[in-house]
Amino acid sequence: MLTEMATRYLFFTGKGGVGKTSLSCSTAIALADQGKRVLLVSTDPASNLDDVLGVNLTPEPQVIHGVAGLMAANLDPEAAAAAYREKVVGPYRGLLPDAAVASMEEQLSGACTVEIAAFDEFARLLGQPEATQAFDHVIFDTAPTGHTLRLLSLPSAWEGFIETNTSGTSCLGPLAGLKEQRALYQASVRALSDGDLTTLMLVSRPDRASLNEAARASHELAELGLRNQRLLLNGVFRASVSGDPVAVALEARGQAALSAMPAALREIPQEEIPLVPQSLVGVPALRLLAQPQTARPQAGTLTESRTDLPPSLVSTIDSLAANGRGAIMTMGKGGVGKTTVAAAIAVELAQRGHQVHLTTTDPAAHVSAAVSDAVSNLRVSRIDPKVEVARYTEEVMATNGKGLGPEALALLEEDLRSPCTEEIAVFRAFAQAVDEAKDGFVILDTAPTGHTILLLDAAEAYHREVLRTTTQTPEAVRQLLPRLRDPEYTQILLVTLPEATPVLEASRLQDDLRRAGIRPYGWVISQSLLGAGVRDPLLVARAGAEREFIDKVAHQLSARCALIPWVATEPIGAEALRSLARA
Repeated sequence: MLTEMATRYLFFTGKGGVGKTSLSCSTAIALADQGKRVLLVSTDPASNLDDVLGVNLTPEPQVIHGVAGLMAANLDPEAAAAAYREKVVGPYRGLLPDAAVASMEEQLSGACTVEIAAFDEFARLLGQPEATQAFDHVIFDTAPTGHTLRLLSLPSAWEGFIETNTSGTSCLGPLAGLKEQRALYQASVRALSDGDLTTLMLVSRPDRASLNEAARASHELAELGLRNQRLLLNGVFRASVSGDPVAVALEARGQAALSAMPAALREIPQEEIPLVPQSLVGVPALRLLAQPQTARPQAGTLTESRTDLPPSLVSTIDSLAANGRGAIMTMGKGGVGKTTVAAAIAVELAQRGHQVHLTTTDPAAHVSAAVSDAVSNLRVSRIDPKVEVARYTEEVMATNGKGLGPEALALLEEDLRSPCTEEIAVFRAFAQAVDEAKDGFVILDTAPTGHTILLLDAAEAYHREVLRTTTQTPEAVRQLLPRLRDPEYTQILLVTLPEATPVLEASRLQDDLRRAGIRPYGWVISQSLLGAGVRDPLLVARAGAEREFIDKVAHQLSARCALIPWVATEPIGAEALRSLARA
């Protein structure tokens, strides 16, 4: 049981799509059922806690009906940023000229403000005991690993920046407000590193990518002080009938991944959670997740028809290739197969003779591992935050820093040490990658939905940030928004699994994009068991549930849709990726 030896603070983290929300909800319900008072909080900008619990959540804790003792909340970055701006600017209204107040509001409109404001809310729950004194446990359902690593590193990052800053200013305005929060940040660091208070729940699927990601997160979070860790192996499958090649392959792939688990993870206490047949939406299903042995389906056969399914991915690639160039972006919830789809498209286009650049904005993605071998006409890279920060810093020092005196130069160097610099540098690299699509194909594998939304929403805000720190805005940055809105230049593919939560999240992402003037090109449904044909009772149950979501995507959400069945051969390497596109 995950509730055994539960500390006051529990963090569920891991690669996108591994089941963090399901397991955090199930654990919260189980603790509450034991008579504990529990607060469940999502720190994911694209939280699906509402969908899973069936409640419209707000930043203020809401009662979860049917679970005595459980309350839940979603941290809202935009609402937190608005409150933060007013806290900083409000005292000056009526005292300073309107133009000066407007300038302050402009300075505080960047993505940095959204980040620190959301972080303040998170830090308050950790560092102010009175904020959560009504609860025995506080459970954090976090964003996918890359975003979570960023969040959990911020207490030390901002603490160090405040410690060394001598100018009294930052990209967030006067540092006085931040210094008031210094005690809160220090308390947050102490709570995170106290093993008697905090446990890090590393969630992974039994597959190589998520296990490798868990190992990386384990190491980096241990360096930040979070050393009390547990590994949760979610969705472990064991076939119950013979003669189903999909079931045999699925079990074999999972066992091979577990056998090859990184050595560092073997030293961490671990627990297996078996794959369950039901959709994990609603309190009754989440209660069953804590007792999966009761959810095993009886023998049955797949009655859903495999006809009238969307075409294979290669049909979408055919239409994309007709442009001869362009930026193709894969977006969606973590774990739905964005990286695999992006790699398959890149390999197919390259082998047709097009010049292709495959890259990623996801800090936790490894597109090179998906391709794994050299392909003519294909260049593979990743946007590395550390590399981009170094490149951006060097550029600013060579331009704005040129000719400055020692004192002014020291202030500029100090400003560039702000944690916000990483966000600006990564944004510029993203804009540069999109710029390359004017001469060939650029395939961008994006970070999971929440991080991607923040990146796209921030386009104009980052533009202002760049203007503040450098005298010349790159052409790629100026052209970014028009290019993203141009359907002849940028084609966005929403990738999903044929399941409730991924489809809901992709649907909301589509609405967000349309409000920003960006129209998705089409959808890709990945890893379909219905498309593969199965006979194992558990897989039959899961496959039968897919039809509703496949039809919703194909007939309601998009005029262009492709379906990729679950395949026995892991899609790694050029030939496997080409086969996947045609499956």
